[in-house]
Amino acid sequence: PRDASPAGFLSIAEETLTQFLSKATETAVDWIQMPGMKPGPDSIGIVTISNSCTGVAARACGFAGLEPSKVADILKDRPAWLHDCRRLDVLTAFPTGKGGAVELLYTQMYAPTTLAPARDLLTVRYTSLLEDGSLVVCERSLTGTQSGPNMPSVQHFVRAQMLPSGYLIRPCEGGGCIIHIVDHMDLEPWSVPEVIRPLYESSAVLAQKMTITALRHLRQVAQEVSGEVVLGWGRQPAALRAFSQRLCRGFNDAVNGFTDDGWSLLGSDGVEDVIIAINSSPSKFLGSQIASSDGLSALNGGIMCAKASMLLQNVPPALLVRFLREHRSEWADCNIDAYSSATMKANAYNVPDSLGGITGCQVILPLAHTVEHEEFLEVIKLEGHGLTHEEALLSKDMFLLQLCSGIDEHAAGFCSQLVFAPIDASFADDAPLLPSGFRVIPLESGSDVSPPNRTLDLASALEVGSAGTRASGDCGDSPCNLRSVLTIAFQFTYQNNVRDSVAAMARQYVRNVIASVQRVAIALAPSQQSPHLGPRLPPGTPEALTLTRWICQSYRMHLGLELIGDNSEPNESVLKLLWHHSDGIMCCSWKPLPVFTFANQAGLDMLETTLVALQDISLEKILDENGRKRLCSDFTQIMQQGYAYLPAGICISSMGRPVSYDRAIAWKVLNDEDVIHCIAFMFLNWSFV
Repeated sequence: PRDASPAGFLSIAEETLTQFLSKATETAVDWIQMPGMKPGPDSIGIVTISNSCTGVAARACGFAGLEPSKVADILKDRPAWLHDCRRLDVLTAFPTGKGGAVELLYTQMYAPTTLAPARDLLTVRYTSLLEDGSLVVCERSLTGTQSGPNMPSVQHFVRAQMLPSGYLIRPCEGGGCIIHIVDHMDLEPWSVPEVIRPLYESSAVLAQKMTITALRHLRQVAQEVSGEVVLGWGRQPAALRAFSQRLCRGFNDAVNGFTDDGWSLLGSDGVEDVIIAINSSPSKFLGSQIASSDGLSALNGGIMCAKASMLLQNVPPALLVRFLREHRSEWADCNIDAYSSATMKANAYNVPDSLGGITGCQVILPLAHTVEHEEFLEVIKLEGHGLTHEEALLSKDMFLLQLCSGIDEHAAGFCSQLVFAPIDASFADDAPLLPSGFRVIPLESGSDVSPPNRTLDLASALEVGSAGTRASGDCGDSPCNLRSVLTIAFQFTYQNNVRDSVAAMARQYVRNVIASVQRVAIALAPSQQSPHLGPRLPPGTPEALTLTRWICQSYRMHLGLELIGDNSEPNESVLKLLWHHSDGIMCCSWKPLPVFTFANQAGLDMLETTLVALQDISLEKILDENGRKRLCSDFTQIMQQGYAYLPAGICISSMGRPVSYDRAIAWKVLNDEDVIHCIAFMFLNWSFV
């Protein structure tokens, strides 16, 4: 940049250094111990998170068995160890005294789901040597309010802010060093849907994604250098790390689908549950890998990705991903596996649309794992039998390179994921990879941000106890309280002349996988009937009991029927029956733009949301065009008669998935003064399309 003067940069850099040190070694931030991180001889280090500050912040202190300069070089190369980092460009740099440097950096970070845009950063980084011999690498955003340059926003990215952060590296007399890490970010959570906002507002999530990852990477490299790591298949650690990085990077590229990689969206089939993106320039996307594959280079087409995100409830992410890893036959179609494997080989364009007669079993061949076993790299051998086509093209056995992480239920981690890609039996280091897979991110686990204060209606009464604190139920942090976002992305190659048929196949395949995962999640979820594992009944506050009574009384008055059985039961029993009613029951505020104020458990499942996030969803958002027209036409009947029956239709969940229902009933809910309090809806026999 023309306005980047060394004097101005150095002034910002020195200020950044002072502020970083106040966080790393002092109390500029109110630090508390990271939940679930217990110090001990096997601990990765001491990890703390912010109790309250602008944005989110995490701090760690640990030992690295490497020289300080080596540690600095490793951590400065952020894309090499942080899977979420897409790119880091040094825009300009100049040296300072004592071998230091000031750099202007532009960084892009992947989005973890399909539900929110990616982040980017414009920062100044300062490397310097302190008088006591410590090495410091500190960094902060340039916001335009300082004397340094600014940078226009980049399409498809939200500009995040890095507050003074960095690494303080202190050499030890016996070798190695003590490293202090501070990560402090403002990730602009306003720009993401409410349901996934905890991922952007939690210091614990930041610690898991960045701070702890940095310490683990340093420990891994140190043990590889010392020869403590034993690897399979005669591979060097750097080569295996490259495979892991390429799998994660390829999966992130597929989930994000950046236009500068060549991705563009393909029209839908009328249902928006699965996103189809195509890349007609695979050489631009895969880079030098393309030259090593005769199949891809000869392919007159490109790459196609089918992806989706959905909300899961009451199933631990680690348990779900471990099941998907160990029981591939429960969700995968071996014919699709064979097709994907074949297209990565020579003359892939000759592969027929269907490969009949393929059956097979899965054999997991361990390849490598990280020191703490939080990440596994393995080869999956799919043993085929009875192949009826292309014997010269398809070997009897097909191989997948697979990366599995976050499957230890007792270890703190940002997410659990399973990423895999077909690979030729030669297992060449430069083999092209088209990763597909699953990522499951818990929404409540580790979240350290309290829900915002809201007016006390039924939703907040169910969410907040009578003392004004959030009621977590008897389960505490057990799996029965978990809500997670599952992101699925599958990649395929295609020829231009069969692009539409491959798109239809990919879309249907992902829908089938989603249905299979839902069945698995339901099977793995704790029993709702268990007194120890089932969710605790929402607290019976006076407001909750009163509104429940109004809902039931109004239903009986308008329709002449009982909503939930005998009205003589105690109020708390009525609340329990309403909460567990099999049909989705929800209430909308009586306002010009109705928003939801309450939903029972079935209603929350149907909308794929939480009680807190529910209040940010308007009635208009979930109804399709026909539903909105019908509701408008029946509005007078609801006001005059008190209720109306709505025909079968489709509504849209907060995740954008269509939900069908056989019939719906709308009725006025009156308070004790016979004044309209809200409008209630009941959706009968609903299911995801």
